[in-house]
Amino acid sequence: MTTPLSEPAPAVLRPHAEDAYARELDALAKGDTLARPPRWNLSPQAVTTYLLGGRAADGTEITPKYIGPRRLIEVAVATLATDRALLLLGVPGTAKSWVSEHLAAAVSGDSTLLVQGTAGTSEESMRYGWNYAQLLAHGPSREALTSSPLMTAMAAGKVARIEELTRIPADVQDTLITILSEKTLPIPELGDEVQAVKGFTVIATANDRDRGVNDLSSALRRRFNTVVLPLPASAEDEVRIVSRRVEELGRTLELPDVPAAQQEIRRVVTVFRELRSGLTEDGRTKLKSPSGTLSPAEAISVLTGGIALAAHFGDGTLRPHDVAAGILGAVVKDPSADPVVWREYLETVVRSRDGWSGFYEACRELSA
Repeated sequence: MTTPLSEPAPAVLRPHAEDAYARELDALAKGDTLARPPRWNLSPQAVTTYLLGGRAADGTEITPKYIGPRRLIEVAVATLATDRALLLLGVPGTAKSWVSEHLAAAVSGDSTLLVQGTAGTSEESMRYGWNYAQLLAHGPSREALTSSPLMTAMAAGKVARIEELTRIPADVQDTLITILSEKTLPIPELGDEVQAVKGFTVIATANDRDRGVNDLSSALRRRFNTVVLPLPASAEDEVRIVSRRVEELGRTLELPDVPAAQQEIRRVVTVFRELRSGLTEDGRTKLKSPSGTLSPAEAISVLTGGIALAAHFGDGTLRPHDVAAGILGAVVKDPSADPVVWREYLETVVRSRDGWSGFYEACRELSA
């Protein structure tokens, strides 16, 4: 059944970066008079402005996509302008995939050339596969060949993305070595090859929690420049990150308006930072840390869920009991050890903290 032409296209739940931020990218491109590497849509300086925020030449406000050290983004962008691939490394929730997507959108205008790394990622996903109907009917030919995102990026001079590189089996990882060093992808079945066009590069991401899963070989690691994305350095930075993403997600999901609750955002961020570091904000009390990472991404999820609860089942204001269940679910990942860590934190820190009695009671009720 086809949709009548008179009906509007359905709203996409999560637009690609190049679509969601098309106005900003267009404004930057129109006012960008600086030198651009081959097939880049923007100059390196404009790409950096797109990631970190600022203003385009016509005054258009460019919202920050990443809040963190400027030098890290400059190093990442400079790497993409060379013949080196870029590896974004960090603990889960440090915006590696987010930065990767926005870098690809700014450089190539296309963030969709993506290989999702898993234990089941095959060599065909990295190189090419075959349309078996065409193969049986006409034999090996370019028409029967199905391009991987990497092959497509090589031929078009664009950025290819690989998510969770260390989740991919080691023998499949090594198919990248020839691509990254020789900038060519052999097709022995056809006695042919695909040579990378200028502008081609690769951005990969990996969690440093995955060390030992499928470690990169030294030969492959040498093909990458590694940029480590840290957790936010200060509580203020983390609150800014979480606030901005919660607001954006609320608009995307079309959640009913809930008055901005900076108090609850700061509370969630404080809990996560203290448990993550094993130390209270004032530095006076040492804490046990739970098994999870408690990253800004998880804080965003807790607060978005809390807003949905407040909007649909509460009085329209985000309150402590709206975020308590989400925090409990984020902290308690290991059912044997984490409940002890959480109860100890509640009793030694939260219980006596000024202004936190409502949060303490809500958490106690859920933990009982």
